[in-house]
Amino acid sequence: MKLSLKLCSVLLVAVLAGCGGAPDTAPSSSSSVEQAADAIEIAVIPKGLSLQFWLSVKAGAEAAASEAGATVIWQGPTKETEVTKQIDIVQDLINRGVDALVLAACDENALVATVEQAAAKMPVITIDSGVVSDTPLSLVATDNVAGAREAAKTLAKFIGEAGPVGLIPFVPGAATSQMRVQGFKEGIAAYSNIKLVAEQPSMSDVAKAMDVTQDMLTTHPDLKGIFATNEPSAIGAAQAIKAAGKAGEVKIVSFDASEEQINALKEGAIQALIVQNPYKMGYMGVQAALDALAKKPVEKRIDTGVTIVTQENLNQPEVQKLLHPTAS
Repeated sequence: MKLSLKLCSVLLVAVLAGCGGAPDTAPSSSSSVEQAADAIEIAVIPKGLSLQFWLSVKAGAEAAASEAGATVIWQGPTKETEVTKQIDIVQDLINRGVDALVLAACDENALVATVEQAAAKMPVITIDSGVVSDTPLSLVATDNVAGAREAAKTLAKFIGEAGPVGLIPFVPGAATSQMRVQGFKEGIAAYSNIKLVAEQPSMSDVAKAMDVTQDMLTTHPDLKGIFATNEPSAIGAAQAIKAAGKAGEVKIVSFDASEEQINALKEGAIQALIVQNPYKMGYMGVQAALDALAKKPVEKRIDTGVTIVTQENLNQPEVQKLLHPTAS
């Protein structure tokens, strides 16, 4: 009876809210809609809790929930490598009886059984990183392969389409990391005078990324560029490049856009950021969960896009809005 009442509430939300798509930033909601859906609990489980990327996802998720009067339960492992911890969190939330699950999987294989268990009881939406299963109703994420191809093209431009380069993935087994590696290798293969000479993961740890970059510089002193696949990888690489006195000489292109990465871009330690839209990812992930509860159709794949940010376009209003989506 409790679940059926919640579903009725979501149906009422759908009728009152209309059929418009979710905006990049959420509008204010009416009090009648909030009261109608106030019992709905949507669990949003990121891969980690500390990075700015996940804080932006949280802001978007909470905005979508607030618009509908639903509640977000935000829980996740401290680090993106804590796969078992994430599985335990999902199990706890299944036992709690939440109404829907929005998940960024730490490991695309290890989470399959748990996701399938959850999907037998509730709608499951994956965001950012999916699982090797068709069970989730939707994947709301960047097209990471295409984004990494753009990263390869951008890095090639900065190094004059010639020279040795390095690649820093983050966590082996994470679908997002694997897709970015795939896209970068596909992209860089188009340049016959560029050779990928080093590939080492950072384990989403800044200190490890520094060590990896130092190893690359020692082994390949003529290194021309690095593609860092996420925030910690980029920060560690930039710090190592600066420590070696090669800032601006060894070009760095990276995914994500934390304040530290933006500062490194401003000072020339990083040349370009492949910027996702984590706020939109969180917003549309929760919106998809609400649609599923309301028995509305949900797209199997929702691409939230990327923008290439350099010193040249950093201060453009649309770029600033993307980098700071919750700023007033």
